[in-house]
Amino acid sequence: MFFIYQMDINMKFNFSFIVCSLCITLAACGSNVKLDDVPVENRSTTTVQSSVGGSVTPDTRGIAPVQADTAGINQPGPANTPRIIYFDFDSFVIKSEFQNVIEANSRFLSTNRSRVISVEGHTDDKGGREYNLALGQKRAETVRRSMALLGVLDSQMEAVSFGKEKPAVIGSDDASMAKNRRVEISYR
Repeated sequence: MFFIYQMDINMKFNFSFIVCSLCITLAACGSNVKLDDVPVENRSTTTVQSSVGGSVTPDTRGIAPVQADTAGINQPGPANTPRIIYFDFDSFVIKSEFQNVIEANSRFLSTNRSRVISVEGHTDDKGGREYNLALGQKRAETVRRSMALLGVLDSQMEAVSFGKEKPAVIGSDDASMAKNRRVEISYR
């Protein structure tokens, strides 16, 4: 009788140990990326229209390169005004050197209320897909909010994230990664 009682206690202990271990394991696997703070939208495509003409097909990793167009060739919007804001690694803080880009585009949109833009956030390929989509969205939202403070109507702007899905430059060196950490202002 004592043997059965002792076995019952051991089974309860083992079951409790297994349940606790499972809970700890599941808690450790959780992500600390807060996706609820910023809405994430994925608008990936299989081919990309180049600003020079024609389409670009994805490379072997399934990622389509994007040509960064800072001169405004073949796009409506202010002439000779840059439309790309670059960010530091793992940051969505706008550098002071790009404040003039935001101000110039905001002035154009404030005087042309019928014009609409897409503020597109991008990241380098370090980190997971969800994390990069959230970071790209935070970058796009930061630029959108800055432009709203400068008088651009919310109805004129849409903030979207492409994460690491549309790199401007293919490569794993620091210079390539820096070119991919960006927000592009795209006039429609």
